[in-house]
Amino acid sequence: MKKGREMKKAVVIGRCFAYLAAAMLSVQGCGTKQEEYEYHISYVDNEQTQTVQVGYVPESASVDGLIREFLEQLATDTDTVDYVKAIPEGVSIRSWEVEQDCLNLDFDTEYDKLDSITEILCRLAVVKTMTQIEGIESVSFTVAGKPLVDSLGVAVGGMTIDSFVENPGEQINSFQHAAIDLYFSNESGDGLIKERQEVYYNSNISMEKLVMEHLMIGPKGKKARKTIPDETKLINVAVVDGSCYVNLDENFKNHNYEIQEAVVIYSIVNSLASLGNIERVQISINGDTSGIYRDEYELSEMYRPDYHFVDFEMNSSDEADGEDKEGQEDKNNKDENQTNKENVDESSTASH
Repeated sequence: MKKGREMKKAVVIGRCFAYLAAAMLSVQGCGTKQEEYEYHISYVDNEQTQTVQVGYVPESASVDGLIREFLEQLATDTDTVDYVKAIPEGVSIRSWEVEQDCLNLDFDTEYDKLDSITEILCRLAVVKTMTQIEGIESVSFTVAGKPLVDSLGVAVGGMTIDSFVENPGEQINSFQHAAIDLYFSNESGDGLIKERQEVYYNSNISMEKLVMEHLMIGPKGKKARKTIPDETKLINVAVVDGSCYVNLDENFKNHNYEIQEAVVIYSIVNSLASLGNIERVQISINGDTSGIYRDEYELSEMYRPDYHFVDFEMNSSDEADGEDKEGQEDKNNKDENQTNKENVDESSTASH
């Protein structure tokens, strides 16, 4: 008994030092970084585009205690407008258990009512938070005792961080360069034209969001037309297991009947699929996938890329910035031989 009391006393003293250290770091403020915390609770940013990790000092030290404490934090309201709790209001966990190295969480039936993107971000935040605990390598979800299934009806099973695709950029105001392939309507509205755009973007933005934003801005080429109606807002977009979920506001229903509905749908699908990590796309309007886009395309469906609408002989990029190209034509002709020579030299150098 004496030994037990001494151990308990040591734990209490240790925690006091931990809280004191945390308080000192909080006072010092300026130099504090995430790495100074052993644990983080994951939240969802207010735009519902990614998770946000916030440093946390737990009270418990045992595995069961940490599980209970982390689950409580995931369902607790925040005191900021920058991010929200990962487990939405109205959704609760009925029970949990650990089997080998997998934490099984059983949610109530309210979980099934979450829209696609909220559900995915909830899963991601829970998995990120719970797999920090020693001995928890994966997390599985059930709803009222039944295995959680994805949009294709396949059981999700145990999830790790690698089950998700999320933008890894962490440095604020760090810009990168990329070439993205976008598909816009042709002039007659019955086919697609591919346009490659060179863009500079903040590393904190996901590639799928980058594609959607430039798709909504429209083409640079003169022979292409934008497919997404003006005033349409991108509410959020997320990718998991090769499936991309795009949530647009009600302005997406302001149809331009000069452009065929298939052209609109596959403008989005093909552009996102060009990123390489996306196999299928689901489009929702204000989180609702119960309707039909125009006359034929059900929003509940997952659409795979379809290129038979694409006119590969017409490349919108050839028309992009046409005036600048005309102004540079003579100079380019004069420099052609020198440019080719430089390219050959660079290739030769790289091969060595």
